[in-house]
Amino acid sequence: MSNGPWTDEENDLIVADYFAMLADDVSTRRYSKAEHRRALLPLLNDRSEGSVEFKHQNISAVLKGLGEDWIPGYKPAFNFQMTLVDAVARWLALNPAWLGRQPGLQTAAGLREAAQIWIGPPPTLSNQPPPQELDQMLHIARKFDVAGRDERNRALGRAGEERVLAHERAALRMAGRDDLARKVRWVSEEDGDGAGYDIASFAPDGLPRLIEVKTTNGWERTPFHITRNELAVAKERRSEWRLFRLWNFSREPKAFELHPPLDAHVSLTATTFQASFH
Repeated sequence: MSNGPWTDEENDLIVADYFAMLADDVSTRRYSKAEHRRALLPLLNDRSEGSVEFKHQNISAVLKGLGEDWIPGYKPAFNFQMTLVDAVARWLALNPAWLGRQPGLQTAAGLREAAQIWIGPPPTLSNQPPPQELDQMLHIARKFDVAGRDERNRALGRAGEERVLAHERAALRMAGRDDLARKVRWVSEEDGDGAGYDIASFAPDGLPRLIEVKTTNGWERTPFHITRNELAVAKERRSEWRLFRLWNFSREPKAFELHPPLDAHVSLTATTFQASFH
């Protein structure tokens, strides 16, 4: 059996095979990992079934770093080579529709009856992955500008806001505040961007909640973009403003909230600058 480095051709073959399984998985179609593996092996350079299985786990880790879905049955395995990341990037470049898909999203009618989203604790130093794993994930996210990709995906952003709108209304109804639920507004949809938040909601006691929604299909530590205006409103209306981070969106949406000041939770890095003449 071959123990040498995987070639670009081998990486391209196994990545394409992985995405074929992933497409079935996210669509809840039945598929056989064993059948895929048996069909793939003759095309590779005398690889063992175990090495193919582990490479599939490496691809899961790459997709995690890219803020994308992966196959739950292939637990992410780290310390992979960047040549594998390049192979995944090549596949995505050849299949742009994959990043634009919105699997499993409900219709507006279904959203009106949507259950509340599970809200957990935000990422902290105490619950972060091992340093080497985290470094590899963040390196991939920076190299491929995952935050920028999510920001440019208008369909993803809009769907996330709509889901949070339904969540806020459901939470208020559950608290016996139908009166407040009827007043929740989708500000970015009704008034356009520029307010510094997307949804105007309420706490059960009637206090305002100004919610900026950031959505990703990736894991909870996927980086995101935030505008100068959003930061300004967060500072000005600190007691009311909330960042609602929606993650794992295309599978089973989960969330956490960040309260100002944001730099107590995240590292803020300037990515663009305004140039003015002297």
